[in-house]
Amino acid sequence: MARSPQSPKSVAATGRAIDDRFGGTSWAKKAARKAFPDHWSFLLGEIALYSFVIILLTGVFLTLFFKPSMTEVVYDGSYAPLRGVRMSEAYASTLDISFEVRGGLLVRQIHHWSTILFMAAIVVHLLRNFFTGAFRKPRELNWLIGITLFVLVMVNGLFGYSLPDDLLSGTGIRLLEGVTLAIPVVGTYATMFLFGGEYPGDLIIPRLYVIHVLLIPGILAALIPLHAVVLTWRQTHTQFPGKGSTNRTVKGGPFFPVFIGKTTAFFLWTAGVTVLLATFFQINPIWLFGPYDPGAISAGSQPDWYMGWLEGSLRIMPAWEINALGHTVAMSVVVPALVVPGVLFTGLAVYPFVERWVTGDHEIHHLLDRPRDVPARTGIGMAGVTFYGVLWAAGGNDIIAYKFDVPLFWTTWFFRGAVILGPVLAYVVAYRICLGLQRRDRALVEHGLETGIIRRLPSGEYIEVERPLPADRAAPITDPRPPVAVALDRPEHLGVEAPESRGPLGRVRLALNRRFSADLAEPPGDGHAVTGEHKALDR
Repeated sequence: MARSPQSPKSVAATGRAIDDRFGGTSWAKKAARKAFPDHWSFLLGEIALYSFVIILLTGVFLTLFFKPSMTEVVYDGSYAPLRGVRMSEAYASTLDISFEVRGGLLVRQIHHWSTILFMAAIVVHLLRNFFTGAFRKPRELNWLIGITLFVLVMVNGLFGYSLPDDLLSGTGIRLLEGVTLAIPVVGTYATMFLFGGEYPGDLIIPRLYVIHVLLIPGILAALIPLHAVVLTWRQTHTQFPGKGSTNRTVKGGPFFPVFIGKTTAFFLWTAGVTVLLATFFQINPIWLFGPYDPGAISAGSQPDWYMGWLEGSLRIMPAWEINALGHTVAMSVVVPALVVPGVLFTGLAVYPFVERWVTGDHEIHHLLDRPRDVPARTGIGMAGVTFYGVLWAAGGNDIIAYKFDVPLFWTTWFFRGAVILGPVLAYVVAYRICLGLQRRDRALVEHGLETGIIRRLPSGEYIEVERPLPADRAAPITDPRPPVAVALDRPEHLGVEAPESRGPLGRVRLALNRRFSADLAEPPGDGHAVTGEHKALDR
């Protein structure tokens, strides 16, 4: 038998030589054994990661042909309806990518669809982390990085679909100019700086291009590995309560080969779905919109879904203004475009610290909460989702009015009321649903599962035969876990109030602590176990 040109001994020697110079062998061995829980919700973050990879690959292709210039040219390409029309080089090059470059239209659509999926995955991933309490100690920094990624991707998406300089994207840039102008005191200066002069100027597209392809992607390329790899690897992976899962142990498969095999297949699935969407579902057909003209008016303009909530907030805000000291503050723009996003994103960023202050919980949490077990947090989350959803729907109030043949005035006032009452109603409904699910869990542990079998006892009494709850289903309900909140309401001692209840802020904290702790689910004690009578009947 012919001897191999490279024996295993030489391979081992090469590995040792590399390790002596660069290190990492011990870390790689440890990393390969890291356990990853097997739950579908953990894949949401991977969808975002893989969508980002697809965005980068398709974006590199598009930069080879796109011309970020507002220089006016006369179109003479293959799309006949626009031949002879004056347009910017940016719009003309986008038409060329769509109709002249082989595969260009497909790559454009893959790039756009992957951005849509990227944002959707970020939002759902964020909601999963919120409702399960994954933002608690020691993951506050990772939560803040996630919120930063959310904002950066949203802004970069806005800048990206503004680059073709078509009529729809130009409408978005016009909104950007109006919002910038509305900033008190410095709005006019900021607008002149951003556009390089009077709107629209000839510099906004090149400037947005630099931000879109260099600045924000560079920041994302630094933050995403930190968020998804570095901090995740340094910390114990979160997991849902269940049989074999505790705050100190992780139940799951090793990184290699189990997780690597699954995540590779998932990347291929994500890429395949994105390509299928780009192939069969048209998105952003700029040739139908025509080049941007500041004097042109269009009806039914809709942004990408992740910008719809800002559009909605602008549409339903009353036309309020404040005139003082020779200045006019357009509240109809400042409130929906600056105050509302500021409150939303600031609220998301500080929520982990506010909840820790309210609950007094400073423990490390690797075990996630089931949303039903913390009704107050779930209610707050659903209130936020409803607030966002109402604003998003309001962004299409003109389409709704047209399709349902109702006055636009009616839809506007409906959404004005819904954006205030909707979150309150969502909180109450979500809270009550959580309580109902908790009662159902207690009933299952106490009585077991219904079998549908009715049995008559010697005394003449009819009972239903029940089967004990399987251990794997009972574990998330009965297994001990770290408390979500600590009771801060301590009694007075010798007429002296506890430090936590002193002052107005302390009393507010105590009231919030009582409200948050009121209906937290607790593992049932021995008195809630399935009785021997039920087991005997089951036999």
